[in-house]
Order: sequence, then structure tokens, then C-alpha cells
Amino acid sequence: MAILVTGAAGFIGGHLLQFLLSATPELLVGIDDFNDYYDPEIKRANARLFQGNPRVRMVEADFCDSVAVDALFREFKFRQVIHLGAYAGVRASVERPTLYEKVNVGGTLTLLEAARRRPVQRFLLASSSTVYGYHAQIPFREDAPLGIPLSPYGVTKRAAELMGLTYHQLHGVPVVCLRPFSVYGPRLRPDLALTLFTQAIYRGTPLTLFGDGSIRRDFTHVTDICRGIVAALDAAHIEGQTINLGHSVPVEMRYLIGLIAESLGKQANIDFLPPRSEDLPVTFADLEKARQLLGYEPKVPLEQGIHEYCAWFRDQASRP
Repeated sequence: MAILVTGAAGFIGGHLLQFLLSATPELLVGIDDFNDYYDPEIKRANARLFQGNPRVRMVEADFCDSVAVDALFREFKFRQVIHLGAYAGVRASVERPTLYEKVNVGGTLTLLEAARRRPVQRFLLASSSTVYGYHAQIPFREDAPLGIPLSPYGVTKRAAELMGLTYHQLHGVPVVCLRPFSVYGPRLRPDLALTLFTQAIYRGTPLTLFGDGSIRRDFTHVTDICRGIVAALDAAHIEGQTINLGHSVPVEMRYLIGLIAESLGKQANIDFLPPRSEDLPVTFADLEKARQLLGYEPKVPLEQGIHEYCAWFRDQASRP
């Protein structure tokens, strides 16, 4: 038996494999297509962290490819699936909505079909806080009415959730939907705001900020997210549930910028631009359900996490 992790060479995927190596004795099979959404070499560097480890098999394939997915399910007889893989990025989804629909919805359906044909004990589907949309009740509660997502990315993640929950209801696929909130930490994706802010402050170049900096985000350290995912793998009686994984302490972007500048010992030179219509004004996770069902409690304060991230960034930037 084995565990399948999609998007395994990505930011969260790489950290999760490290967690799973300690949390379970099972074989870990990662699938990633190493696409060019950002520099594929970053993902290949993540994959090399597990090179030679007999408990990790990294497969270069597209989870939208039903033939490849069926072959993996047939070969490894997966006990659990952790579906992290997706095209991410709110702003990029506005420009490429068809691609996001194909991968995030169609790819999820391919995996659900495979799990229907070859049953698994747990199918964790990584969604997103963006599904809450505009006018959702704050803090965001899983079982409260949702607003309308402000980007195609949020729409595709909500559609993937609904597909998963339908397959649970219709076919008994043991789907659990997890909604991570603004994940950050070492090896963060290069396209995310925290990375771009840190690069600009470190280099002394203008930092582009959309709006006045009052947008609030519920930044959650990647190790807290991984702990929540691992807890959801074997928690009893949670099939068909949707669960937030956040920090529940939203902060303004200008506060985040101040933390980065302080950690780097540099000044931030901010170039203010008009706000973007696809940006939610706030994300804020209600964690009561996660606490009750998973025993989840975030452990890494933002100040500590940003200091750790900036130390990692400085180390990477100083290398030849």
C-alpha cells in the first residue's frame, strides 16, 4: 500500500513529503508534471531532496492524463490520496481561465474516477480560502453560506470541492476537502506576494503594492498546514466534510511588509497602485471545526515564521 501526493514537487508538496516520511511507514508516490507556471528547476530542486530515498517515488506525469493515473493506481494500490496539485494564482487565473478549469476541475475528476474504480481509504482534496468569495461571513466558517469567488481560480477550487463531495455522496469516495489559508515558509513559490515583497526589500527596489495595504490575509505557516493534512489522513468520521486550515489571525499587508523589512534590516520602498478587483479584502479562518475534528491548532506565530523565511531567503540569495 502507498500514499499518492499530487503536486508533490511544489512548495507544499515538498514539505508534506518530509512530514509524511516521519508520520507514516508507507511508500510515498509523488506525481508532478514540472510545468512552467514558474521556473521548473525550482520544483526539480524540491524533488531532488528525496532523490535516493527508497520510500519516495517521484513520477513525472500529468494528473489530468487518465491513462497515466490509472496505471499508477493499478501499480501501487493506494491507501490514501492527497490531491495538492493545481494551477494556483488568483491573478494568473484571470488571464488563463480555460487552463485553470481544465487542470483544477478536470484533473480532480480524473483522480476521483480512479479512486472510484480502485477504492481508497481517504481522499484529501486541497481547496483554497478563495472559495469563500465576496460577502462571505467573517470569520470564514465552512458551513456558512459562501460568497461569489472573485477569480476563476476560486471558482475552479469550489467546483473541484463540489465534484469531490458529489463523488463521496454518489460513489462513496471518502473525500475530505481542506481549505488552506495563505500558506508561507521556506521554499515559497516565486510568484506569491510574500516572495515578491521580500525580493524587492532585499534588493532595495520598489515594491509594488495594490491598494493602500489594508487588505488582510490569514498567513499560515507551511508546517501548520502539513500537520493539519497529516491529521486529516486518519481522523475518524470526517468523510464528506470541508475543513479550514488557517492561522485565524489575519494581518494587513502593510504590517507584513514591515515584518519583512525588520527581519531583513532594510527599508521598504513601496510603489502604490490601484487595488485589484480579484483580491478579497480579507481572509480569516474560523478554526472551530478543525479543532473539533482534527485536533488542529496552529503553532507558528507570523513574526517567528517571517523571521525564519527571511533567514532562508538571505541564505538562498547569498549563494553563487
